[in-house]
Order: sequence, then C-alpha cells, then structure tokens
Amino acid sequence: MKTPLLILIAGPYRSGTDGDPELIARNLERLEEAAAPIHRRGHVPMIGEWVALPVLRGMDETDDTEGDVMYETARRLLQHCDAVLRLPGESAGADKDVEIALERGLPVYRSLEEIPV
Repeated sequence: MKTPLLILIAGPYRSGTDGDPELIARNLERLEEAAAPIHRRGHVPMIGEWVALPVLRGMDETDDTEGDVMYETARRLLQHCDAVLRLPGESAGADKDVEIALERGLPVYRSLEEIPV
C-alpha cells in the first residue's frame, strides 16, 4: 500500500462574501465537498479553516494577533502537507497556499481527477 498524501484543499473562504456568514458557510461547504472524493482516492483531505477556526475561537484580546491567523495557520499547515488541491474562485489565501506549495516543490492539483489513486 502506498502512503496516503495529506492534501490541503484551497479555495475561497471569505473571498466574495463581504463578511456575510451565510456566504462564508457556503464557501466552507464547497471546500468540504472535495473532502470525500479525496478520501475515496486513498488520501487525507485537510482544510485550513478546520484548524484555524478553533484557534481563533480560543484567542482573546491578550493574544498577539499580528497578521492574519487564517493565513498563518495555512502557512504552518503547509509545512506538513504533501499536495494542494486548488478549487476555482478568487482567493488571495488560496493563491498564497499555491505559492507556498510550489516553493516547497509540492504538486498542485486543479481538479480531483488529477489526484493519483
């Protein structure tokens, strides 16, 4: 059995929502729709918000929140990922995820079908 890849699913989360919680939730649903197909292909799906949102909930005014926790969490997470699936849609964060992945020499997939089985 080959070793499963840890694949970061990158795409719009806050982009295009103007802060509307319903639109943000829909964007997260779109990201999560890619999780089961990645699992079916034998890999481990990961979404940065799954990690960053609990971090944000645990922070208070005494925490140094210099910079964006979401971007910083994704940057740290990418040090452990093996690949990125970039979903369609404008997103500065997802574009940065791709940039970091390419700097690390990781594959960046643009569709589920590109992910090896």
